[in-house]
Amino acid sequence: MNIVVGFVSTPEGRAALARGIEEARLREAKLIVVHSTRENESAQDTVDYQEELSRVERQLGDAGVPHSVHYLARGSSPSEDLVQIASEEGAEMIVIGLRRRSPVGKALLGSNAQSILLGADCPVLAVKASE
Repeated sequence: MNIVVGFVSTPEGRAALARGIEEARLREAKLIVVHSTRENESAQDTVDYQEELSRVERQLGDAGVPHSVHYLARGSSPSEDLVQIASEEGAEMIVIGLRRRSPVGKALLGSNAQSILLGADCPVLAVKASE
């Protein structure tokens, strides 16, 4: 069994990762962590995320969870990448973090969460960060 987690270095992303670890342990599943960007990150952002994902990899190793970690910069939206990886890997679940946004923010920026919920062939677990 595989579980895909969408990861960004935010409280919501860390909450999704923590819940993904819990679900992987509960279901004896492999955790596939995905960070996706549209190729417009600066070189420093790329280095920072590579370092962050190395920390995530160590955290997963320490937790004893079978895993893989992917950094994708191929021009797709994060929602497209997560849905595609979940499909390719035969994921049983996608775990994402949610944050509150105003209606105007949703209209201007779109909603990756909504796209994932509507596009995924498997259940999607959406978690919020602790306040």
